Amino acid sequence: MKWFKRLWKEEDGQAMTEYGLLVGLIAIAVIATLILLGPALDDLFVAVKDALVNAKPGE
Repeated sequence: MKWFKRLWKEEDGQAMTEYGLLVGLIAIAVIATLILLGPALDDLFVAVKDALVNAKPGE
């Protein structure tokens, strides 16, 4: 019975829940940033790829 009372009073689970919420919010922020900046990043990588493909050796 004492084990159940101690388990009921423990607050370690709250910290894990808070960490889970923080990870979730960070993930949402990263996804939103990628959605907003995705087209610009795609254009940048395409430009770099094209520049590498069209580069002449020895330049």
